[in-house]
Amino acid sequence: MPLGPPTSAIYIQNAAPGFTTAPGRTPTSVTVHPVALFSILDHYLRRNDAQDRVIGTLLGTRSENGEVDVRSSFAVLHSETAEQVAVDMEYHRTMYELHHKVNPKEVIVGWYSTGSNLNTYSALIQNFYSQETAPHQAIHLALNTGVEDGQQAGVKAFVGSPVGVNPKPENCVFVPIPCELRFNDAERSGLDLLTSAPPNAANATYTNPASDLELLERSLQQVSDMLDRVLSYVQSVLAGEVKGDAAVGRYLMDALGPSTEDLEKGEFNSHLQDTLMVSYLANLVRSQAEVSSRLALVKAS
Repeated sequence: MPLGPPTSAIYIQNAAPGFTTAPGRTPTSVTVHPVALFSILDHYLRRNDAQDRVIGTLLGTRSENGEVDVRSSFAVLHSETAEQVAVDMEYHRTMYELHHKVNPKEVIVGWYSTGSNLNTYSALIQNFYSQETAPHQAIHLALNTGVEDGQQAGVKAFVGSPVGVNPKPENCVFVPIPCELRFNDAERSGLDLLTSAPPNAANATYTNPASDLELLERSLQQVSDMLDRVLSYVQSVLAGEVKGDAAVGRYLMDALGPSTEDLEKGEFNSHLQDTLMVSYLANLVRSQAEVSSRLALVKAS
């Protein structure tokens, strides 16, 4: 959304002394959680009609091997014209302080923008966030919503690399790095509820989130369906109906190799016995608690 005349915005211009290079380890991969992705999409839907793109700050954690985990994000007010770009710095720092009080482990890891246009202004914003994340490098998450003609929806991650003998903030090359979307068990129920919503919102009937037992049943059904597809593919290859793919074969060996070894060693029966023992003890404790409560009622009467 555009910034009004009396604001706390600073104008990011090309007059900076040089490109800020962080001596920290270069990010090797980026993992984005659904909360951050939905926040970016919500920001894009609430933008003004005059805005071509929106930007914001990414929060998350870093690992020692260079992996960046993006867990949340928040919008940042900014304005772009043909001459300059302005970012509301006070709003950015206030929002980060509020988020940091709620989640102290989450730090600034970079910034996001919508669309696929990486221009000089993107390099200037990248240089600013490199100062915010120092001594670590800032990542840039580009979310393409797919509304433009010829563009496909998707998420890409980049890191900035200076160009030239005397690098300047506007002279920056965005180098892509691996990016994936991942959700944990706590986010599974919400995602399943969203994906199971009917397409007609007027006649929608929303149910409660699935229980752990229902999620386990769905997971087992999905695993069963995948095993059926794999079995059908293997039988087709053995029968000569389909030409085998070496890459698929290696994936199957990596995925099923350890499992078959465990089955041969009797690990499956051992785990099954442990599971049955835990279930038996749980039922025994439940029965004992029920008997104790009934005895307490009898004594009270």
